[in-house]
Amino acid sequence: MENWAPSGQIGVGYLSLSSRSKELVQEVLDSNRLSYGPFSRSFERTLAHIHGCQYGVLSNSGTSALHVALAALMERHAWAPGDEVIVPAVTFVATANVVLHLGLRPVFVDVDPHTYNIDCEQIAGAISGRTRCIMPVHLCGLPADMPRVMQIAAEHELEVVEDSCETMFASVAGKPVGSHGTIGCFSTYTAHILTTGVGGLSITDDPELALVMRSLCNHGRHPSYIAIDDDQYEPGQPLADVIDKRFLFERIGFSYRITEIEAAIGLAALEEREACLAQRRLNAEALTKGLADLDSVGLLRTPTVPAGFEHAFMMYPLVVGQPAARSALIDHLEAAGIETRPLSPLVNQPVYRRLFGDLEAGLPVARILNRQAFYVGCHHGMGERETSYVVRTIRSFFASRDDVLSRVAG
Repeated sequence: MENWAPSGQIGVGYLSLSSRSKELVQEVLDSNRLSYGPFSRSFERTLAHIHGCQYGVLSNSGTSALHVALAALMERHAWAPGDEVIVPAVTFVATANVVLHLGLRPVFVDVDPHTYNIDCEQIAGAISGRTRCIMPVHLCGLPADMPRVMQIAAEHELEVVEDSCETMFASVAGKPVGSHGTIGCFSTYTAHILTTGVGGLSITDDPELALVMRSLCNHGRHPSYIAIDDDQYEPGQPLADVIDKRFLFERIGFSYRITEIEAAIGLAALEEREACLAQRRLNAEALTKGLADLDSVGLLRTPTVPAGFEHAFMMYPLVVGQPAARSALIDHLEAAGIETRPLSPLVNQPVYRRLFGDLEAGLPVARILNRQAFYVGCHHGMGERETSYVVRTIRSFFASRDDVLSRVAG
């Protein structure tokens, strides 16, 4: 074990198509149907129910799921261009991008220094007369503090859309992610917890919002005709009514459809979710244990899991104690075949600096994370050999840190 090294890269994500997934994909191919049908209906219903909601609407990405969620609420409440949506200052760009795509204005709130999720103590100070929605993000697999978010939203009569694209099968205060707000949104993109290649899902308990989101995903089409077999009609019903509804468009929508193939892969992956989640948590435990002494002396901060929160560990975030060390540590890991990513820097991205100026000055935690945080893989394709290798590689860097840091500073 001590001398083991990977033959290839230890990636931040993992995909292995099981024999069950290939069996279900073959069923799709044998059916000669790729458009929305029984596999898609089963996948969206099952994933929604697992997360405590009645309705699920499939789309082609987590970004699309967020987009139609906000668009449906915007239509319901007649939000105007320039109305505001509160988003965390550390998240993947899609969270804020969908706000801008709809002509709304993102208002960035700093994140908690321990969980990296939105700092609920700062939300109230960001609310204005034009605030319409809070969009908390469950980052890296850890739920945001949804009981507190929902309390704030209720006090100010705001909608809540949960960006749960990085977190599945986890709860906070005994309630699954995605089921706290009005709408919850997930991603099944490659490298996520449950992978279909491409895909997203919006879940809700509101049947009207579900219909509007389904329409939006299908060019704004009348929701009575989304699938090719939706034009079945009852005896005595005028056939003309059925025919006319095949080509009725009620709103400006998008082409966010998914195929039965992705849904079949997703159904197979759902059958393995417990094993997937257990392995991710086991890997995280091994990494945390192996790096505990580095954490205790402030060289490296490992993830925090507050009481009452479950962590799904889509990835394993780390914060280096000194800014100068992060790039050197990342170079060290990449050279050893361990893939890394920065921890979702947002407000310092070139496009956001152009749009909003230097936001980091007012977001001190985000500023630190943008310079000192990154993540490595924690997925179910890893095991004891891989986690031991990651720990050993990180420890070897810090064993020579004085030399490394002096060269970086010089």
